[in-house]
Amino acid sequence: MHLSENEGVEGKVFVVTGGLGFVGSALCLDLVRRGARQVRAFDLRTNSPWSDSLSSRGVKCIQGDITNQKDVGKALRGADCVFHLASYGMSGKEMLQFGRVDEVNINGTCHVLESCLDQGVNRLVYVSTYNVVFGGKEIVNGNEALTYFPLDDHVDTYGRSKSIAEQLVLKYNGRSFKKINSGQLYTCAIRPAAIYGPGEERHLPRIMSLAKLGLMPFRIGDPNVKTDWVYCDNLVLALIQASMGLLDDIPGRKGRPVASGQAYFICDGSPVNSFEFLQPLLKSVGYDIPKGSLPVSQALTIGKVLAAVYTILYPWLKHWWLPQPLILPAEVYKVGVTHYFSYLKAKEELGYVPLVTPREGMAATISYWQKKKREMLDGPTIYAWLYCVIGMGMVLCAAFLPDVGPVSLMKAICLLYMRSMFVIRLVAVLAIAAHLFEAMYAWKLAKKVDPANAKGWFWQTFALGFFSLRFLLKRAQN
Repeated sequence: MHLSENEGVEGKVFVVTGGLGFVGSALCLDLVRRGARQVRAFDLRTNSPWSDSLSSRGVKCIQGDITNQKDVGKALRGADCVFHLASYGMSGKEMLQFGRVDEVNINGTCHVLESCLDQGVNRLVYVSTYNVVFGGKEIVNGNEALTYFPLDDHVDTYGRSKSIAEQLVLKYNGRSFKKINSGQLYTCAIRPAAIYGPGEERHLPRIMSLAKLGLMPFRIGDPNVKTDWVYCDNLVLALIQASMGLLDDIPGRKGRPVASGQAYFICDGSPVNSFEFLQPLLKSVGYDIPKGSLPVSQALTIGKVLAAVYTILYPWLKHWWLPQPLILPAEVYKVGVTHYFSYLKAKEELGYVPLVTPREGMAATISYWQKKKREMLDGPTIYAWLYCVIGMGMVLCAAFLPDVGPVSLMKAICLLYMRSMFVIRLVAVLAIAAHLFEAMYAWKLAKKVDPANAKGWFWQTFALGFFSLRFLLKRAQN
């Protein structure tokens, strides 16, 4: 397909569902750059890290729920093309909120499809996932000829719901508008690899958080396992090219648009082991690189146990205080089983060729995370937290609480090492004084080197003492 850079974009109205997200905001800004008449970012959120940038560039941010037909219909009124990116349940606790996953990914997609027919929207580009064909079985250099993975065999609701939604989207291709005498809806699906880039908000923050706490001690699967990644700018390019592939008014071209009813795999074209891919990023911010190796079968057992535990905690999954699970079964398959695909079809039919190489993309991502780390409160691993909190808690309880219940055991353990209650109480008082002094020093020092996090440094150092203070001293030295 050979079209001008801005074919089908200039002078047109676009709606991007999930438009305040990482990819959605990048897509909105690129559409503006290419001369779109109006770009609407439709999202459940009212703000995001990209809200100010979108507003300053003239993007119209519309707050609404994809599961509400009226909200969707209102957002799509007068649009020429819709990019449907809104989804739920890709990773972590979200994956276990089964009802919400189906409601957003299936019902929400139905609302978008029906609104397109009602409003006379000519083009719909749906962002799908590799998981519509992948479910834990090895795929080497796969292509679009692969059949859908059986719905009943999916280990996660997200993959199953996205598969159903994609099939609905492609089935709607070619349907006539409901309220307009002429015209029809053309649809296609983009299946991106794992997405990365500066500001990515689903995969990398969770990975970096686990690495910071020292909770990534193992690689999963064989070192030869390979998967795909795609840089954000490359995905945005593919989405825009897909929308051009749905144009039905190209001079000299007859029949249906080239992309109508089609699905395309999109990646950087450089399959790599996920842990090898992430190694430069982790190393650049000083986090430990996983050294041990865990077989897929054992990791899968851990994932299933965690999934069962978190399913029991279903009523509290949305609460901030419940941490993300270490890993879930679908995530074990993603990093532990080879599955990568060819973008040849997208190249031949859409003209897709990655603009940003993996080396360039990772360099930009590293630069972003190095800057982000300088701005955030740094600290020790979870093991240091446990050592300090449990140790200090035991000494304080033994020193000052009455000899009741578990306090008796704590007192006995402390007496084993300190010999007398006087020594225990003296150690407790000195420890409190030392932690308070260190916390006050940390607060004073942070006022100079990291004023935005001064309070955080105070409380963290009060709890952990020198285990926290050494990170602040290192930052001051740098």
